[in-house]
Amino acid sequence: MTVRDTRLHAFRPDLADARLQGEVVAERFVAGTPARLAVPVADVLKTPAVGAGIDTQFLYGDDVLVFEAAAGFAWVQAERDGYVGYVRESDLAGRDGQPTHIVSVPRTFLYPGPDLRFPRAGQLSMGSTVTVTGAAETRGTQYVVLASGQALIAKHLMPVVDRAADYVAVAETFLGTPYLWGGASGFGIDCSGLVQLAMRMTGRDVLRDSDMQAEGLGAPLDPGADFSGLRRGDLVFWKGHVAIMTDAENMIHANGHTMLVSREGLREAIDRIGYLYGVPTGFRRP
Repeated sequence: MTVRDTRLHAFRPDLADARLQGEVVAERFVAGTPARLAVPVADVLKTPAVGAGIDTQFLYGDDVLVFEAAAGFAWVQAERDGYVGYVRESDLAGRDGQPTHIVSVPRTFLYPGPDLRFPRAGQLSMGSTVTVTGAAETRGTQYVVLASGQALIAKHLMPVVDRAADYVAVAETFLGTPYLWGGASGFGIDCSGLVQLAMRMTGRDVLRDSDMQAEGLGAPLDPGADFSGLRRGDLVFWKGHVAIMTDAENMIHANGHTMLVSREGLREAIDRIGYLYGVPTGFRRP
């Protein structure tokens, strides 16, 4: 049988996605139950245990399929990028309504009603989707209103059918955001999470991890011996790391050196990273 990546295919020795029947070996197969993320950010864990390592994160409004719920954890697969892992069962709710808008700024606040002077009721990251049921204006500020009565600043969202023009410009809005291993939100993000989320806002859903992106995102690129063939938007890969070129010489990346999303010269980064992780393993043009 074909070797399947367990990050992208829901199967274990005891249980598997019914769509994989005949392709993987498991004791039983089940169809996934539709659900939706109901918390601002959900950590997606390797194993169903408190303290387990984080593989990635799902955002408010993300749709998933649930294959098992036990002992407070749900084994799920994201419909957007196919990622499989465990989230807290309490992070999930039913799918109620079709999302109409997506958060288009790195972070925004939820209010209990349409007034920014109200105590905040929560916060959402870029990429979170909501169903807008109304609109309001208070002291000149425009709000959208959700079915719950909670409100968001209208200019912090855009219709889900709209697209940002430049994924690099989206990534640049995250400058100064804390680095978080496995992070995929405006509250903390890692290198491949930055690429994925920025591209999502331009209407392009890509795979989550840097090795997946290095293998199939866009087309391979020969930058030339002096890297003169690079341009804005090209991707530079190291083993386990990815950065986005902002022009022919500079890049932006979420990195463990500054522990932030930061800018850095490509040649300076190559020199700095080399003693630990070697030279870049590849370049791609999305």
